[in-house]
Amino acid sequence: MTQSAEARQGPLSNLRVLEMGQLLAGPFCGQLLADFGAEVIKCEQPGSGDPLRVWGQEKPYGKSLWWPVVGRNKKSLTLNLRTPEGQAIVRDLVRSTDILIENFRPGTMERWNLGYETLRDINPGLIMVRVSGYGQTGPYAARAGYGAIGEAMGGLRYVVGDPSTPPSRMGISIGDELAATYACLGALMALHHRTETGKGQVVDSAIYEAVLAMMESTVSEYDVAGYVRERTGATLPNVSPSNVFPTRDGKMLLIAANQDTVFRRLATAMGRPDLAQDDRYATHSARGENMRALDGLIADWTGTVDLEPLQALLEEHGVPCGLIYSAADMMKDPHFAAREAIVKLPHKDFGSIRMQNVTPRLSESPGKLRHVGPDLGEHTDEILGDLLKVTPERLKELRAGGIV
Repeated sequence: MTQSAEARQGPLSNLRVLEMGQLLAGPFCGQLLADFGAEVIKCEQPGSGDPLRVWGQEKPYGKSLWWPVVGRNKKSLTLNLRTPEGQAIVRDLVRSTDILIENFRPGTMERWNLGYETLRDINPGLIMVRVSGYGQTGPYAARAGYGAIGEAMGGLRYVVGDPSTPPSRMGISIGDELAATYACLGALMALHHRTETGKGQVVDSAIYEAVLAMMESTVSEYDVAGYVRERTGATLPNVSPSNVFPTRDGKMLLIAANQDTVFRRLATAMGRPDLAQDDRYATHSARGENMRALDGLIADWTGTVDLEPLQALLEEHGVPCGLIYSAADMMKDPHFAAREAIVKLPHKDFGSIRMQNVTPRLSESPGKLRHVGPDLGEHTDEILGDLLKVTPERLKELRAGGIV
């Protein structure tokens, strides 16, 4: 039986989503919608499925540890989209679909006779979410565009890393995930519009534009002042103190006290209230101009105190500070545990697997993790049988023909 909306829970439990992408830029959008109750049907190539099924740290289990996360709460339907029969099944599914997600190169869906104009004729209320490197229009639209390229073009790579080295990348696929997050936001806005008008629309989320949207005032700084923000390592230009500082026992603590009132509290904690009256450090602008000297003063002080008493002292004075966590640190932190920021789900191969919980938290209609990423094609019979009333005999024919 098809999983009921009641069993799914969450504010989106009455929605059906057809996810027709792979890797991360489209599927992460589907993950976000599924986390809040949407029925997300993921279409995957028979025999192979989403490449994320074999990505991630596999040893010693020989299984992906990435797929259980990005595939969570979804259903898997195998479907060969390159065949007329597979395309016909998509068009049938679209009749009862609220949101369709795809992250193929622009023009691919049209070549498969699955462009928005075609699908809108079948379902005028359909919202089609299209995630791509450069967007659906413009001179670069047809280019292949991975998240790394969007991060570079959108300006993020230029400002990440130490100035003495070439631009760095984040340790995660942030470009893909930002584009997917904006795609999800766009889908929800389009749903509101549909509630008012009854009409669906296209949500065009480009990776480079999603990155660009996060670039704060960098464009305006260049436009007005001719200033290009450069790589500054662990700090931000003209924002001080906000850095990682050493402790006596050889550990590190991040201290962020750049606001005037907070800096005064830090100076008091240091036993140097005079620093807050010093013209070199009294204001935000002055501290930015004298960042190196100020960071040196703070480092000299933190280097005389062990981590735990230093953190306790700063917290006592209301100075924001924190450790730089790895996954191992997160697993044992009591705040993570109290808020269930990391949860454990059953897994047929691993016994169980921990992963990050749903965010944000809604007080009246929260999302929920129900299961890890499904096996390839696990729900094919259920979806085609329940939704499209495909008979068992026809399912055998579709399998024999490589359609599912």
